[in-house]
Amino acid sequence: MICRPISRSWAVMLGVLSVLILLAGYTFVSHRQHQINPEDTTIPNWSQLSEGVKKFTQINRKGERWIVEDSIATGRRFFYGIGLGLVCGFLTGVLMGCFSPVEAFLQPPIALLAKVPQTAALAVYFVAFGTGMSMYVAMISLGIIPALAVTVYLAIKDLPSEMIDKAYTLGASHFEVVLEVILKQVLPKFIDAVRLAIGPAIVFLIAAEMVVGDVGFGYRIRLQFKLTNMNVVYPYLVMLASFGFALDYGLRFLQAKFCPWYQRDLK
Repeated sequence: MICRPISRSWAVMLGVLSVLILLAGYTFVSHRQHQINPEDTTIPNWSQLSEGVKKFTQINRKGERWIVEDSIATGRRFFYGIGLGLVCGFLTGVLMGCFSPVEAFLQPPIALLAKVPQTAALAVYFVAFGTGMSMYVAMISLGIIPALAVTVYLAIKDLPSEMIDKAYTLGASHFEVVLEVILKQVLPKFIDAVRLAIGPAIVFLIAAEMVVGDVGFGYRIRLQFKLTNMNVVYPYLVMLASFGFALDYGLRFLQAKFCPWYQRDLK
């Protein structure tokens, strides 16, 4: 039947099967490519991939490990940028949803900024913020603020007016209505919006690092791609995907923990 849920064990089995099919497909394509050209590095086999992993995990001549240096640089840029974007996006959406003058004032620029492709505006960020940490933070935060603000704004507008009226009837103040009624209903949808913003935020960061970075995942991918060391590029991509997956899983856990009513509504 359409939309009928399946058991947890069956869902896990299907998930594992999909990953195994993906790995088997890559193994087949790599094997076929190496039969044509045994020295091929564009689709490295598993032994070549293991050599690539050793390359970025071992200590180099400078006494550094690529993976450590790149993870620290990219992680700091990402969390600073997305942290600022989450705070500003949430507050902007709440103000727009609660106060009509703020809505009228901010809706046009928010709608305009939401349509600006951040990767196409790289030159603008370089001119305005330079090529340091502030540029990465600005690019990530400004890239996700419009979508987050609109999500919160629309979630507030979707609240039944009777719910707010009842809170006022029971003697709640404006602050209590926002805190106890609006925020509790908006929070789970905001978490969903954050989950969707993780992917674009990573894209913005990697694009900027590939252009002007001197350390970080984007810089390393660009450098190793020029050298056709795809046995380093592919593991880096897998680590980026795993990082995004872990963040998404963590947000789902927080949503289930702090917004159990929302999970029940979805069932």
